[in-house]
This record gives sequence, structure tokens and C-alpha cells, in this order.
Amino acid sequence: QVQLLESGGGSVQAGGSLRLSCAASGYTYSSYCMGWFRQAPGKEREGVATIDTDSSTSYADSVKGRFTISKDNAKNTLYLQMNSLKPEDTAMYYCAAVLAVCTVVVRRVPWRMDHRDFAYWGQGTQVTVSS
Repeated sequence: QVQLLESGGGSVQAGGSLRLSCAASGYTYSSYCMGWFRQAPGKEREGVATIDTDSSTSYADSVKGRFTISKDNAKNTLYLQMNSLKPEDTAMYYCAAVLAVCTVVVRRVPWRMDHRDFAYWGQGTQVTVSS
């Protein structure tokens, strides 16, 4: 059974940094497209970043240059390093996985991830950025 468990959320001031982790179990981690989504109160869940089976990455324009997605296949763990955080980054952050390559589920022009394309989800971790 696929399980994803996020950690690392918290409260920081604008300009600060946080590192989110997502521990995965129950499947061959390296065969899945992995991604991070976020959802703020009253807003739709939006894609933030993906990392493919070959470790290639892609990002939403709103986080490009500030966030870095990475993974450690040996530890079955996904990461999201978030720097230069802004109040508008405040949201619940979720990791997600789908048995596919990311090029199948990520729209490039314009860049967009659809949460309906991802089959497995963690419970989320809250990130709050104060001004």
C-alpha cells in the first residue's frame, strides 16, 4: 500500500526558509512522478513542482528560483527546499505521486499540474509565512 508522509512545515517570517520532506513507502519509489502541491484557504489546490523518474524537475512560475525539489531514492524521500518565502506561499503543502513519467501529467504551455492526475497523497503539512 502506497503511503506518503510529509513533515517540516512551520511558521516563518517573510524571507525565511523551510525544508519539507515526504517519506514514501509501499512502492518502487524511483518509478513514480513525484510532486508537491499546495492549497490555501478558499483556493484551489495548485501544483508547485515535480521531479521525474530521471530526476528532471519543473516548477510553477510563482516559485521558480526560490524552491527546489529533490529526492533521495535510497531513502525513498522527497524534499522541497523553500527559500525567500513570501506571505503568499502560506498554504497546506502536499506531496503526491503517480505511476507515470511527469511528462505525461505536467502541462508545459502554460505550466500546470492537475491534482486529479496524481493517485497518491500525503496528509499535508502547514506552511505559514508572516510579513
